[in-house]
Amino acid sequence: MNANAKQKILALLKNTNGYISGEEISSHLGITRAAVWKHIRALREEGYAVDSVPNKGYRLESIPDLVTPEEILDGLQTKQMGRSVYFTDSTDSTNEEAKRHALMGVPDGSLFITEEQTMGKGRLGRVWTSPKGGGLWFSILCRSHLSPLQISNMTLITGLAVCRAIRSETGCEVMIKWPNDIVIGSRKVCGILTEMAAEVGKIEYVIPGIGINVNIPSFPKELALKATSLQIETGKPLRRAKLLQAVLVELENALAAFENAPEQFPDEYRRLCVSLHKRVRFFRNGEPRDGQAVDISPEGELIVQEDNGEIASIYSGEVLVQGIYGDSF
Repeated sequence: MNANAKQKILALLKNTNGYISGEEISSHLGITRAAVWKHIRALREEGYAVDSVPNKGYRLESIPDLVTPEEILDGLQTKQMGRSVYFTDSTDSTNEEAKRHALMGVPDGSLFITEEQTMGKGRLGRVWTSPKGGGLWFSILCRSHLSPLQISNMTLITGLAVCRAIRSETGCEVMIKWPNDIVIGSRKVCGILTEMAAEVGKIEYVIPGIGINVNIPSFPKELALKATSLQIETGKPLRRAKLLQAVLVELENALAAFENAPEQFPDEYRRLCVSLHKRVRFFRNGEPRDGQAVDISPEGELIVQEDNGEIASIYSGEVLVQGIYGDSF
């Protein structure tokens, strides 16, 4: 079945006020009436409510909350980011899916998204729970025009983009916990895992993997103190494809802005970073060290003034923030 024709039929249905005849669809797309019917049936199987009336045609009555290519590409306002969509109903990890496709030469900005991850990955080898239909679980393959400074800041740039998108689409006052978590209050709503492949003197690709808890109505007791979702915070389910489109636009814009004026990047990040001016704990050689987070460096490092007066620059690893996720020390 021609997926492109199905996508075009869906666009016609969305943009028609009332009914559109099968004959008109057939003529517009240059396909048979039988082919039109097959695509309508496929859309219904995916959850689209398409009414049909003899001598009037078809009318789209409701749209399911899907993250299929048809929904993602419909109205997407990017030049390159997310223009090639690789969707699976279930996969081990979207980062792994992106790595596999990277070997096949897929284009820069390709989006890998799934309804469910069976082996979702968090930082430091942790498992990221990715229930079916509950969130946005996706990765983006970035492989061209990346400077070394962009690469070192990719997680932070991605976090800023996600933060902007969630704020604009939901009104939730999300903040960034350095380096890769998005939080509402003291609970996590999004995690980011960035992976890369490089040879001597050349970056093959960078993959930011993003998991956003969107339409998850509740969490088990052991997670409820540390995790939240946009549905919990807003009191209503959200259209995931619309939020994803906003993230893709913001990420494309943030990468372009960083390339043009990298010196301006830390300022907005600082304003949205919940870790700054808080007591934090980090670890060196397995030993805990406490202090206050005072700044973000141009290279994306967290600058901490330790209790002993020394200044530490942290570029990776575990950093606990007083009061976030219930951490206390």
